[in-house]
Amino acid sequence: MIQNVGNHLRRGFASVFSSRLARKSASRAEASSSTMADGEGYRNPTEVQMSQLVLPCHTNQRGELSIGQLLKWIDTTACLSAERHAGCPCVTASMDDIYFEHTISVGQVVNIKAKVNRAFNSSMEVGIQVTSEDLCSEKQWAVCKALATFVAHRELSKVKLKQTVPHTEEEKTEHSVAAERRRMRLVYTDTIKDLLASFPIQDDLESRDCSNMVPAEKTRVESVELVLPPHANHQGNTFGGQIMAWMETVATIAASRLCRAHPTLKAIEMFHFRGPSQVGDRLVLKAIVNNAFKHSMEVGVCVEAYRQGNETQRQHINSAFMTFVVLGEDDQPQTLPWIRPQAGEGERRYREASARRKIRLDRKYIVSCKQAEMPLSVPWDPCNQVYLSYNNVSSLKMLVAKDNWTLSSEVNQMRLYTLEDDKFLSFHLEMTVGVDVAQAFQLLSDLHRRPEWDKHYRNVELVHQVDEDDAIYHVISPSLGGDTKPQDFVILASRRKPCDNGDPYVIALRSVTLPTHCETPEYKRVETLCSGFCLWCEGDQLSKVSYYNQATTGFLNYVTTNVAGLSSEFYTTFKACEQFLLDNRNDLVAPSLQTL
Repeated sequence: MIQNVGNHLRRGFASVFSSRLARKSASRAEASSSTMADGEGYRNPTEVQMSQLVLPCHTNQRGELSIGQLLKWIDTTACLSAERHAGCPCVTASMDDIYFEHTISVGQVVNIKAKVNRAFNSSMEVGIQVTSEDLCSEKQWAVCKALATFVAHRELSKVKLKQTVPHTEEEKTEHSVAAERRRMRLVYTDTIKDLLASFPIQDDLESRDCSNMVPAEKTRVESVELVLPPHANHQGNTFGGQIMAWMETVATIAASRLCRAHPTLKAIEMFHFRGPSQVGDRLVLKAIVNNAFKHSMEVGVCVEAYRQGNETQRQHINSAFMTFVVLGEDDQPQTLPWIRPQAGEGERRYREASARRKIRLDRKYIVSCKQAEMPLSVPWDPCNQVYLSYNNVSSLKMLVAKDNWTLSSEVNQMRLYTLEDDKFLSFHLEMTVGVDVAQAFQLLSDLHRRPEWDKHYRNVELVHQVDEDDAIYHVISPSLGGDTKPQDFVILASRRKPCDNGDPYVIALRSVTLPTHCETPEYKRVETLCSGFCLWCEGDQLSKVSYYNQATTGFLNYVTTNVAGLSSEFYTTFKACEQFLLDNRNDLVAPSLQTL
């Protein structure tokens, strides 16, 4: 009997996967013929490309392309893309963190590609990719990626931007995730302040050898620039890229004064333009090394603007933090001297730099990692909570945006889709329910009520209320398969309302690790990498409800059994979810996540 079941399973899996491959092949053939018929591949209408040959006048003392010059080219390309979409002049509002992966030498070509990922009311996010090319060897390298925010500006009327229409899987992903990035960007300053205020900063200033330290004041730089017409756009506003280039110059001088060598810029923390500057302004740029670690240093830069005759009324228009290293002949980072901060403000900057370094590492790891490279469960920490929440929601949105989902079965208008991608088998259940979408969102957000319709959630305990939209839960579920122990998992639940018409309501779930809820002998600890609900409004009192899940090892057998049609648990559970929503659709007071 067991052998017959095994044969049945194998035949079921073979049938599912072979039909999926056949459909994929047909889809690829159809796409290929469509492209050939068009005569040319699809190109985003907002895409702008720039190619520049690196000449000696563009380089620094090492014969490499100056990062300041690269920032000017990046800003120009992104601005042209933004203006192509807006149809009017645009100004740089901010530039997200940039990590430089490769240097560019004289004679090489810089290729910059920019396109609008998403437009909001009057602002838009522009994605930028930079590569370098050696014309002799035909080798190419990835240099950096960047995300810039531009604001459309008309003198006589308020701008309302048209929305972008994504076509490819990549465009759909960027369009969807841009809303979450914007949310994180808007709270960026407050988040950093809160983290710095609550972060326990430890240092070893007293234990260090003071004779080996460089006083921070010796690294201080102040420089003034006069904004001339070549530095400004057609409205007379200073190019954001020009300001960033000037900031990079003074930061490099400050870093050189510490290391007595030629430093290399490796990363820039977000540029945020607090106000404009125009032709005729004097810009005062100040830089100082805030802290030096073993192999890197942080340089703080600020920019103030004033008009002739009003020097006492300076306006702070920008600030940034730049990370430098010193590379040896083997291209490895060299050990740096310690910095001795000034008492008072200097010590504050010194300690804040230590905190920012930790935050920066968390952010780069969590936000920049590919999903397949992420561990299933990431340690929860107040320092990374904003970025874990971002990763939680954006991972689900990226899964939703994939265009190679395959319909595996349909029962009573409930559809089951599957997706084989990278190292994961994902599934997606979809149904239409006669319930208002906002009400369905509130009901499904209340994880305490999930045991009412999902037998895999036996008990749900709220562990930590992070904020209004994020919470951590400890969930206990029955054993699966031949296991004798019940299972448990600790999950971060993040919910988001739509940013614009057509956006879904999102409830994203992923595993996190808490020191207060370690694995115990009583339960078998399981994890979820990416799962959750997306809900769309299909009309008055009508919602499309979709559940997504990337199957991890602990659930793979359960998933494949359902996909192969040998179990109806998916259908039964989702049917119970539908009934739960219908039974409770008249609840007038839906709970907020804060009260769960």
